[in-house]
Amino acid sequence: MPPARQLHGAPQCGTADTTQGKTMLSYSDVQKAVRVEKFRIWFAWVCGNIIMLIIANATQDIDVLSVVTQVLVMVVLLLLTFAAVTMTNRLNRKAADARREVLGDP
Repeated sequence: MPPARQLHGAPQCGTADTTQGKTMLSYSDVQKAVRVEKFRIWFAWVCGNIIMLIIANATQDIDVLSVVTQVLVMVVLLLLTFAAVTMTNRLNRKAADARREVLGDP
């Protein structure tokens, strides 16, 4: 059986695998690590959008710069959303693999 993958932020506990010197994760450890990583991803998304809204609000009275800022806000919103969804989907796939490995499913 291959060693368990380490999810970022997952505590190391469970049964020790003495043949390869690694510690296996429990199912709850995988769930906790996934929850923490998803929170980090979406918290960064919210912070990025708030920063762009603050910049847009600060430049709303300047005619040309206001239009440029509004376009940038839309582009950044789309890029941040795409990045967050992509990262969440990849994390879900890694978590599913880790769950299968922890639970012993084929």
